This record gives sequence, structure tokens and C-alpha cells, in this order.
Amino acid sequence: MRFLLLAALPLALPVAVQAQVPTAGNSTLAPLTVEKIMREPAQWMGASPSNVYWGEDGKRIYFSWNPEKARRDSLYSVAPDGGKPQKISLREQRALPASRGQYDQRRARKVYEKDGDIYLLDLKTQRARRVTNTAERETEADFALLDRVVSYTRGGNLFTWDPATGETTQRTDFRRGPRPAGTDLSPAEKSLKAGQMALFEVIRQRDQDVKAREKQQKALAQLRPKAIYLGAKTIENLQLSPDGRFVTYSIQAAPDKQKVAIVPSFVTASGFTEDISTRTKVGATQTAYEMGIYDIGRDTTFVLGYKELKGLDELPAYRKEYQLQAKAPQPADSTKAKKEKKPTETRRITPFRPVWSDNGQRAFLVMRAADNKDRWLVSLDPATQKISLLDRQRDEAWISGPGIGNGAGNVGWLADNRRVWFQSEESGYSHLYTVDVTTGQKKALTSGKFEVQQAQLSQDKKTWYLSTNKTNPGEQQFFRMPVEGGALTQITTKPGASEVTLSPDEKTLAVRYSYANKPWELYVMPNKTGAAMRQLTRSTTAEFESYPWRDPEIITIKAQDGADVYARLYRPATPQAQGPAVIFVHGAGYLQNAHKWWSSYSREYMFHNLLVDKGYTVLDIDYRGSAGYGRDVRTGIYRYMGGKDLSDHVDGAKLLAEKYGVSPQRIGIYGGSYGGFITLMAMFTQPEVFKAGAALRSVTDWAHYNHGYTDNILNEPYQDSIAYARSSPINYAAGLKGALLMCHGMVDTNVHFQDIVRLTQRLIELKKENWELAVYPVEDHGFVEPSSWTDEYKRILKLFETNLNPGGMPPSGLKTEK
Repeated sequence: MRFLLLAALPLALPVAVQAQVPTAGNSTLAPLTVEKIMREPAQWMGASPSNVYWGEDGKRIYFSWNPEKARRDSLYSVAPDGGKPQKISLREQRALPASRGQYDQRRARKVYEKDGDIYLLDLKTQRARRVTNTAERETEADFALLDRVVSYTRGGNLFTWDPATGETTQRTDFRRGPRPAGTDLSPAEKSLKAGQMALFEVIRQRDQDVKAREKQQKALAQLRPKAIYLGAKTIENLQLSPDGRFVTYSIQAAPDKQKVAIVPSFVTASGFTEDISTRTKVGATQTAYEMGIYDIGRDTTFVLGYKELKGLDELPAYRKEYQLQAKAPQPADSTKAKKEKKPTETRRITPFRPVWSDNGQRAFLVMRAADNKDRWLVSLDPATQKISLLDRQRDEAWISGPGIGNGAGNVGWLADNRRVWFQSEESGYSHLYTVDVTTGQKKALTSGKFEVQQAQLSQDKKTWYLSTNKTNPGEQQFFRMPVEGGALTQITTKPGASEVTLSPDEKTLAVRYSYANKPWELYVMPNKTGAAMRQLTRSTTAEFESYPWRDPEIITIKAQDGADVYARLYRPATPQAQGPAVIFVHGAGYLQNAHKWWSSYSREYMFHNLLVDKGYTVLDIDYRGSAGYGRDVRTGIYRYMGGKDLSDHVDGAKLLAEKYGVSPQRIGIYGGSYGGFITLMAMFTQPEVFKAGAALRSVTDWAHYNHGYTDNILNEPYQDSIAYARSSPINYAAGLKGALLMCHGMVDTNVHFQDIVRLTQRLIELKKENWELAVYPVEDHGFVEPSSWTDEYKRILKLFETNLNPGGMPPSGLKTEK
């Protein structure tokens, strides 16, 4: 049968065996229920502090918090030496400087944007000076001309403001649209004009008058910037060189209007269906980027060239595979064919904003191939528009990783103004490197089978502060290291995760800390190895603390290819022989969940505790593609999603049966987003392993997902059709045998509701009966309403209770196909 289960329908759960309810002390606790754990978190769990930052004078720590159980968080502050956190009123917030901004080299001043205007803060006096006060918004506040002036952008143009004189100078005059008619004449127009001049004295005189006026105006406005017409292009990232001679900027050429997916919203305040315009699909033409250089001294503009960039014409390996397949044999006597040479194909490049040395004498920039398989660091000479290669990183899968990402990454200059630092996965793990721009000498500052997840230099640029998982893949700790590399000195030591924010004087650490069964809290400690942390907030409620939340065991699974796969294991205190099990699949793909800190999947974590109370064993796997384990794990899904990432779950199911006493006939699987995708692949291609599955907000066909995510992993659909065909669950729907529940928000602007509708039609045409679909009319990709969470997880629990059959009772409802 086919079911369309609407979110308003009640759910009846089958009678189950006596639940294993944990006890606290001598009293038995009330059992967990879906209704209880899916309530508004702030109302019953408490809300953890977030967005931590220091006041500029170091006297207060600011953070977002919600101890009042309000609808949203508020701004709080607390003194680092303790005391009760204080709520900051809206009036007080208006007087505070923005938490983000740019500091001058002496760290004596900070410039920032707030409410669309620019401010300059004197860090010694803590007095802010307003730079702009306009209706138009100013952004990208920074220091320029070796800290002599403040720079910012307004209306797509660059301005500077001199604190000494109060003078504002417009540095660029970019204008949208074409150049006015008559300013650029074609050869034919020039010839026609010359004829007019030769024939008519009055025309000659008037033309001379115009030229005289233009010459006079040019002399009066000698310092005014040249008008530069952009046509249909746009610009951003405007930056003035330290000597004031050049302005660099990013030029964006958007593709012609393309078709975007429309998501209809049915439940609206107006009572009418309202369409939400979302995005294009993978393979659509992307915005092209170039770097422009405005030479103020020469009053002219250039576009930075990169044709000599090493590897620019090196096609990805997968393209060569297709070329070999399509290559037709040449006739033996075809000398003409042998002489013909196919034009070299060069890849599109995205250049990022230049980074200038503190002395203003050197600059470098990061450039990335649009296919994201190459990343270059190059030095830049804007006077000659020349670049010189400093480092090339190539990955036949795709370039990414901690400190690298999809943009320019974490980069900068050392104090000697000669060496550039950056992060790279060259060794297989993201580590710190330097390269000398004068000699080309490259040096690794860190190494080993761990990741540098965050890196920053101390204010004097003599010390590195690093967050890494060096102690354990499932921990995040804070370290210091000499600027030239060497031994890492561990500062935080408590098992779990420590998110550190340094005080302005770098003597004290504000630490947001959590453990696997303890949500995030705010602590403070001296910047000393192994110093004690003092807790500043207490966020969890008495009701939440009354339940003994489990500390899941971190285990490793030996995968089919020999890799060690990390996972979280939840086990009942007294497991039943041949009992049931559920495997949870985290979302995002590149995300870590088998770790020792409080999970971002807090509702799922609590649901797993509920399942264990009912006798289930639960396994939560950091499958191939997950974060935290280096390049090979990160790219293990390249060109085949549903390959190693799925086989890791099959290997996990095998381990449950062989080592932990689980019945191989009673294993279910569930997850959302990427986890929903894996669930579908599991149910369609591994029906003998997984008897029931709940696929939430699932990608069903990768050709319908977005470009930025999918193109990295599967390339473009028209270039690598094989990768899409074997990675999309909709192509395997005929293999469904077990019981399948699908849940999807109808206003999902990430994985569109269309995805699950298309799969539904496929299941109907395949005459499958053992599936059901629950739809949520007001939910986007991430559910918001407690009622929706509750309904969804009651259905998931019913699916598992019915089909995995704890207690050995006969199943009812959805049944497995024979």
C-alpha cells in the first residue's frame, strides 16, 4: 500500500516490552518520550551561550544567551573574574562597538561598521568617533595607506577618511551601464566627424570650445577619480594599495538570466499560495570572476591576466577518462587528421583579494580554479600586472579542508614581511606552511595525522595559537607554538571540545566547553598550560539534569578497504540477545558527529537515549566524507556518493551483529539531508541489511541539487554523467524491500520538496507498497516548530517499533516485501 501521512494525523504506537528506564540514586525516573525531548529546547533543556567575544578593554566577556526561556537569545556579559551574568539592554547595545572590525598594526585603534555606518574606536580611551552618518550603507571598513586613513565602500565605490583632517576622498568612480554615447567612436564615426570638421568652420570652433572647457575642468578636478563604466558587470572587494597608487577589485560577470527552482508556500498569512524563488541546479552557468587593477597614477584600468599560471590547462583526470572512451580510431592514411591539434582548453579562475605585507611593499593573493581542483598562491606586482607562483595545491577530487574551505582560506604574512603563511592538505591533513616570496622556500610548521582546525598569530606575531584534534580525532584542544614551528604546547586539557577566544591582552581565555553528555557552557581560564577552568554560566535546567544522559562509547569499525571508521555506540545496560539496533546517519556529508563534545544533533542524541531505554543498540558513524579525519576521508565519496559512505554503514551493521549481539534481521537506519540520502541508498541497494529506514529531507537525485556543493563531489552532470547516475537513489528505487518512511518540509529551500515528489512518483510507478510519506507544510530544511519535530519522531519511533520488533512480538503495519 501507499500512504500519504499528513502531519496532523495521530500516531498509534504498538505495545512494546518494558522499557529500560535509567535510575538516578534510588528513585526511578519518568521515561523519556518523544513529546518530552522534542519540546522547544530553551524551554526545558536550557539554552547554551554562543557568539562569545571580549570587550575591547578586556573587562567583560559578551555572549548570546537565553536563561529567561524567551523566544530568542539576548546579549549578556560577565566579568572574567566571575559574578552574575548581566543582560545588556538595547540602549546599552547601541553604545557598544561592533564585535567584529579591523585593527591597525599597533592595535591602538579599531575601525568597524555598525548599523550601516563606519566608526573609529580609540582602544586606549575606549571612545568611538563616527566616520559616516548617511542613509546609504557603508561597508568593508579597514585601514589604508599604512594606517593613515580609514577606507570603506559606499554604493560600489571606494572612499577614504583622514582622521587628522576629517577629509573624505572618493577613490573610485565605478558606474553601472555602458559608456555614454559619443565618448568611444568607431573608425567609421571618426572618419565622418573628420569630414564635418573639414567642411564647417562653426563645427570646428564649437569643438575647440568643448575641448577647452574639458581641459579646464580636468585641471580643476585633477584629483577626482576616473569614471569607469562597468556595463552589466558588478564589482566588490575594493582595496587601496598601501602607497595609494592602485585600487584592486573583483569583477563579477553574472550569466544571463537562468531558470531557478520555485518552491510554493501553501500555508501563508495572506491565504494565497506564495512562490519562493530559490536557486539554479547543479551544472548551471556560474558567475565568472576577474581581478581589476585601477592604476590611479596612469589613470587607466587593467584586468589581471593569468595565462601562464602553472597547470591552468591541466584537465581533471575524470575528463581524460571520458576523452579516451569517446576517442575514435584514426584512419591509417589520414595525415591531415594527425596534423590537426585540438585547441587547448583553459579553466576559469577565481582570484581573491590581495593580502598586503605590513610594510606595504609586497602583496600576494589566492587563486582557485572554478572546478576547485587547483589552488594557487601567487605574489602580485600591480605596477606590471604580473604574478609569480608561490605554491600550487592540486587535488583530483576537490580542494578544501580546515583553514582552506572554498574561498581564499586562512592566510597571512609573518612579521618579516617576506614569508606568507597558509594551510594546505599536501600531507593528507590540513597543516600550517610558510613560503618565502623572495626565495620560494617552503616549510611545514606542523605535521602529523591530525588537523589544524583554526590558526591565528599572536599580536606580536611571535606565537601561533592553534585549535587541533591532535590528542584525539574526537576532541578539540587549544595549543600554542613558536612562530617558526616546533613542539605544540597544549593549554586546554579537559576531554571534549574547547572553543577559545583570547582576551585583548592574550593573558586570559574565554572558553566555550562541552562534553558528550554535557551541553556547552562558558568558562574562563588563564592562558597557561593546564590551568583550571572556572565556569561562568549554568544553562541546563533541573528537569534536563534529572536524566542521566549517556556518554556514548567511541569505537572504530574496520571497513572493507581496511580503513578505520569512527563511530558512537549507545548500548542498553542489559542488552537482550539478538536485539534490535538503529544506525543514525548525520547530515551535511562533511561534518563530524562521532566525537566527545555535545552534538549539534541534540534532539537526535536524546532520541538515541530513548531508543536505548527501549532496548535498542544505536550506532552513529562518521562515514567516509566526514570532517575531522583528513583529506582521504573527506574526499572518500568523490564521484560516488552512496559508495564508501554507504559501505561504512554496512560494515557497521556487520559489526553490530558479530560483536554486540544484535540480530542482523533487526537493524534499521535513519538520518536527515545527506543522512536521508544514505538511508534511501541503504534501503534501495542493501535491502538484506536494513529492514526499516526513515529518510528525512532527503536528496533523491543529485542532478537537482545546488552547484556549490554537488559540483565539487560529482563534477558537472553533463561532464560526468556516470557519477550522477550511480550516486542518485531515484535510480535504485526498484530495490526497495524493507519498510520506508519519508519525511519532508514542503517549503524546503535547500533540498526541494520536488525531490521527494519525484521519488514518490517513481515508487508509485514501480508498484511499491511498503512506504509512506509525511509532509510538513510550514517547514523549511531545518525544522523549527516543536509540533513538527514531535510528529516526525513519533513516526520514526513507530516505524522502528513496528518493524524491528523489540520483545519478539509479531510486527504489524508496514511489512517487508518477499
